Amino acid sequence: MAKDINDKKNVAIKAASLVEHDMVVGLGTGSTANYFIEELARRQKEEGLKIVTVASSIVSSRIAQGQGLEVIAIENVTSLDLYVDGADEVTDDMTLLKGRGSDLVREKLLAKASQQFYVLVDNSKLVNRIGEKFPIPIEVMPFAWQLVLQSVEQIGGEGDLRPNASGDGLAVTSHGSLVLDMSFDDDIDGHMLNHQLNAIPGVVEHGIFANLATSIFIGANGQIDQRKKLAD
Repeated sequence: MAKDINDKKNVAIKAASLVEHDMVVGLGTGSTANYFIEELARRQKEEGLKIVTVASSIVSSRIAQGQGLEVIAIENVTSLDLYVDGADEVTDDMTLLKGRGSDLVREKLLAKASQQFYVLVDNSKLVNRIGEKFPIPIEVMPFAWQLVLQSVEQIGGEGDLRPNASGDGLAVTSHGSLVLDMSFDDDIDGHMLNHQLNAIPGVVEHGIFANLATSIFIGANGQIDQRKKLAD
């Protein structure tokens, strides 16, 4: 476990070292993103780094503000220089699975609006296909969840609504959506599934992040491997 923590911290420090003065930086959510926030705060304090940040969640916003970083509301942002976040799965073609933390909409908005999207993972997150280790989260309008579930089942999905942490109700996202956690057959194509889910009415957002990451930083045994998106 300690080795995994060190790998996460190493990639976070590496990504933070690439942040430049006067950037607008999007902050992800989760343990690896927390290391990134911590390192940004250190650079601000010790090196005089001047940046503005935008958080993908209330949790990240509070952590960043507690570390002394300036956080502006996502409503006031039209573009970002850089967004940095983790991922639950990463394939060879840099397709991501995200959303176990239920902040899909904000995360994908920031990823899409950023000139650069850095993804920080350890090598345990590398997979051959999206959905290999975790179900695919699908954020849905509460009144539409049964219709969406039926549509997702028609394209081969199996699953149900995500329970809350205490198990006595349903998980609800930060802006009131429900989440379907759906599994698919091993031969499903992630890019095709991305298009199919995008086309289902009632889907607010889903956890497949295709063609968005510009760099993947992979920590393993104290080393960092960087994969970059090929130029179009």
